[in-house]
Amino acid sequence: MSSWPADAFRFALVGNPNCGKTALFNMLTGKRQKVANYPGVTVESKRGRLITPSGRKMVAVDLPGTYSLRGRSPDEAVTRRAITGEMADEPRPDLIICVVDATNLRLSLRLALELKATGAPVMIALNMVDIAKARGITIDVEGLARDIGLAIVPTVAVEKYGIEVLLRFIDQAATEARDYGQAQWHEQSAEDVRTAHRFVDESVKRNVTTPVHADRWTRRIDSVLLHPVWGIVALLLVLFLIFQAVFSWSAPAMDAIKSGFEFLGDLVKANLPQGMLSSLLADGVIAGVGSVIIFLPQILVLFFFIVLLEDFGYMARAAFLMDRIIGGVGLHGRSFIPLLSSFACAIPGVMATRVIDNRRQRFATIMIAPLMTCSARIPVYTLIIGAFIPDTRVYGFINVQGLVMFGLYAAGIISAFLVAWVFRVIVWSGKSEPFIMELPSYKRPSLQSVIINVLQRGFVFLRRAGTTILSMMVLIWFLASVPGAPEGATDPAINYSFAGMIGHLLQPLLAPIGFNWQIAMALIPGMAAREVAVGALATVYAIGSDEGALSNVIALHWPLATGLSLLAWYVFAPQCASTLSVVKRETNSWQWPLAMFIYLTALAYIAAFVVYQTTISITG
Repeated sequence: MSSWPADAFRFALVGNPNCGKTALFNMLTGKRQKVANYPGVTVESKRGRLITPSGRKMVAVDLPGTYSLRGRSPDEAVTRRAITGEMADEPRPDLIICVVDATNLRLSLRLALELKATGAPVMIALNMVDIAKARGITIDVEGLARDIGLAIVPTVAVEKYGIEVLLRFIDQAATEARDYGQAQWHEQSAEDVRTAHRFVDESVKRNVTTPVHADRWTRRIDSVLLHPVWGIVALLLVLFLIFQAVFSWSAPAMDAIKSGFEFLGDLVKANLPQGMLSSLLADGVIAGVGSVIIFLPQILVLFFFIVLLEDFGYMARAAFLMDRIIGGVGLHGRSFIPLLSSFACAIPGVMATRVIDNRRQRFATIMIAPLMTCSARIPVYTLIIGAFIPDTRVYGFINVQGLVMFGLYAAGIISAFLVAWVFRVIVWSGKSEPFIMELPSYKRPSLQSVIINVLQRGFVFLRRAGTTILSMMVLIWFLASVPGAPEGATDPAINYSFAGMIGHLLQPLLAPIGFNWQIAMALIPGMAAREVAVGALATVYAIGSDEGALSNVIALHWPLATGLSLLAWYVFAPQCASTLSVVKRETNSWQWPLAMFIYLTALAYIAAFVVYQTTISITG
């Protein structure tokens, strides 16, 4: 944004979730966008540049979705503070555009009235008028504008309908811009809220005509998707297809990224003298960055489906459906999306909890997000399963190795729900708040908007996770490389490093769960990223990058009990420093990441102990 004038006219887009606000923002700004965090908070700021038909340069801000300025979630609180000019380093907007869902006017117009009451210049973008028309909904735009006292521009964001008219209105607002000072907002009383509701209801009755059977298609679809039985079946089918796509579609890209980073590492080693610098760049920096970026395709595929289903209107229904299931353990229906994201990586899952307005339920979701089986566990699972579980089939079509993998996923999910229930009973006892969510209309997603959102989320993931992982990998490289092996040493150099020393020091503590010093040492780089433990084991056993050879060595040197114990340990896998770092940023306290590390470590140790001792007693 630095090339734009510092005093450029700024307008903010505000609206309910699923009103098409972000699609409108993407249509206005295109690729001229920047995503960052608001200073002091962990809520994303989306800013875009545009040039109006008159040639005026402007800045657009896409504020988090909210139903009211009284919002309690971090996202909703940021929207209110940005409007009132209370955000650090975020200039007060010169104009507020309230994006209104034409198929759900009552809820959206109540927000418009709240915005108007602040004293800031406000206009309305009446979005999705095409869907309203298709349903036979007739809106007297001029009459509604007179009642509300705000200019209204009908739009269809995904088709650019009304965009030119909207830009002319924005241009006119910039020409007539006035310094209105700081917007004023006061908590409304219950009577004020009821009065506003009555006013909106009366205005809608006067200016909107709705056929008796306007939503028959929505009702027909919802009769299946919200059904207590068929709705769950449909949700499971959707989740099955998503995860199949996550692992199958992303595989070629992951292989290409892996090959690319291996090539860069080999190139560095071939062109730099063997020594600390070469090792730092190849094994620390390049390998460290690669260990994160290799999972980017899975993140992008998962986010593609999440954003697509959000735009379609299904994710709100999935959250509503899941609330019936997870509400009993103290979670919120909105916890569904963060937990789903955590299957790719816990970092975006933890970040996604910002949509949960209840603090207790938000923190509970954060605390169990790492228990979802993330992509980083897969290399470890694949290695151990390949070493100890035979590649055979039961009943001719059920693969035993795949069944074990499914069991590990199921164990993580069940453990997460049990932990959430314990938190509800012991830590956060009390009555849970009811889950209230407005179900949006079904609408055709904009592929352009979906792609822009996916790329933005991928960028945020790389920026936040990559920096943490990179710094941690450099540290781990140092521990694994210093001091070097003495002259005449026959063992791998890592045996003589600080990491090797720590591994030998920890081994007696881990002996009851069957871990040898090699595993203990591998857990140390696993603190940066779980999958790094596989590379550490390969280094210790001097195998290189051949996972097949490493599986054979493990099968030869480890008893079955140790392999199963390590699988149980990684169901809980408490060693991801980047996740702990993000938890600290999201909670603004070291208390929660410390509590997370302690309880996950304890659960991992207990589970591994039970599995190891049980297997030993059975196998002798």
